[in-house]
Amino acid sequence: MRYLILGLLTLVAAACGRPPADPRGVDRDETLLTVTATGRADTRPDEARLQLGVESQAASAGEASRLNREKMDRVTAALGRLGVRSDDVQTRNLSLQRIDYGPERGQFRAHNVVEVTMRDMSKVGEAVTVVTEAGANVMSGPDLRFSNRDAANKSAYAAAYRNARSRAEAYAGAAGLKISRVLGIYDGGEYGMPEPPPYVSRDAVAQTAAPPPPPSAPFSAGTTTTEVRVRVDFALER
Repeated sequence: MRYLILGLLTLVAAACGRPPADPRGVDRDETLLTVTATGRADTRPDEARLQLGVESQAASAGEASRLNREKMDRVTAALGRLGVRSDDVQTRNLSLQRIDYGPERGQFRAHNVVEVTMRDMSKVGEAVTVVTEAGANVMSGPDLRFSNRDAANKSAYAAAYRNARSRAEAYAGAAGLKISRVLGIYDGGEYGMPEPPPYVSRDAVAQTAAPPPPPSAPFSAGTTTTEVRVRVDFALER
């Protein structure tokens, strides 16, 4: 019994002498350094989103709807001839209303806007031309995007970590320390992304509608710069 009691006392003494674990993950002889850094990537977009539509006006609701439907059928048919799939055309706004003001009072206006996803970037300029010739008189965009944003920004993630590591090494060297291990990596996401183009409302159609563009509408995808932020916790030691 005496040996058992002595053993228990030894364990208790050892436990009391051991400092509690640091919740930050560093050991007693280590120093915690937290670094925040950014990484950039210049990538060519592979997707363009256009908002386009038609507006029709007639003496009756039925006639306005019929005219609008015929125009939109011609627009979607023109897109189909360019290889745009039906799944890549989504209705964004659909309205039919009576005009209760001005010289057109008592008539009806039908409005239909769709969002078109162009996956063949070489045909974006041509799409603008053919839909305008088919009757589209409302348009905004293009909003240039990446079909796989994570893959497109992979180099930015790597650059962000390299920048964090380089900065940590500079701090450690100035303090006479060295990096012993990485305790945690925290993704800060993207920031500074450009806003998508504004939607062209029905009230602005009369001011923004323009004659059909020339046969070869100019379009250049260029490159888009995205920036990501990362936070890394390093453990430093002598």
